[in-house]
Amino acid sequence: MDLADDRLINGCIYCGGPAETRDHVPSRILIESPYPENLPVVGACRSCNNSFSKDEQYFVCLIESAIAGSTNPDMIRRTSVAKALRRSPALRTQIESMKSKTGVPTVFEAEPERVKNVLLKLARGHAAFELSQLCREEPDCFIWWPISIMSSEEREAFDAGHLVEQLGEIGSRGSQRIVMTEVSLRSMSGELTKLRLLINGWLNVQKGFYRYIAIDDYSEIRIKIVIAEYLACEVAWMK
Repeated sequence: MDLADDRLINGCIYCGGPAETRDHVPSRILIESPYPENLPVVGACRSCNNSFSKDEQYFVCLIESAIAGSTNPDMIRRTSVAKALRRSPALRTQIESMKSKTGVPTVFEAEPERVKNVLLKLARGHAAFELSQLCREEPDCFIWWPISIMSSEEREAFDAGHLVEQLGEIGSRGSQRIVMTEVSLRSMSGELTKLRLLINGWLNVQKGFYRYIAIDDYSEIRIKIVIAEYLACEVAWMK
């Protein structure tokens, strides 16, 4: 049963205007059909909802081209993205023009503002849907990077579930997803102690394509996202 409290998420989560449409979070362009059931949606005005479309198409074509090392539609793994590149030679040319001419693997330089527009939209959507928190202001932390540049220790730390020290908005979906686990610790003297911990884990929207974790703690709202197991993103707003 969904007991989420919607008091704080009336209207468009991006600008505060009337919620004329429902916006999927994540956007369906980032995942494959058939889509997961009960894909999260948030309220959005028509203007905000429409404003993301071109940047989202650019973003997903850039990601898949980077994974393939080419803008050639025949080399793109996702059929829908390959079709988009065939339909828009101008978009393909734009992305191709930003490809590094040297080095292995192939690197594509991104348009940072367009990437930021998409990733912030996703983070704000997760904050609203999961945590009942509106985060319209600029974030205090915003970073994104290819997962391949992370060390194994950095990857392990990033992928770990979040140890909950304080519950966020009571009744939010995020608070309902927290699970309790028990761990046993043995001291140097051999004494065994059992601890019960609250864990906030990652949500896999579609394996291999999109996952995220939404954190509401003492001093911050923090959203972590992984797209296509290629790009990682972390966004935070201080309270």
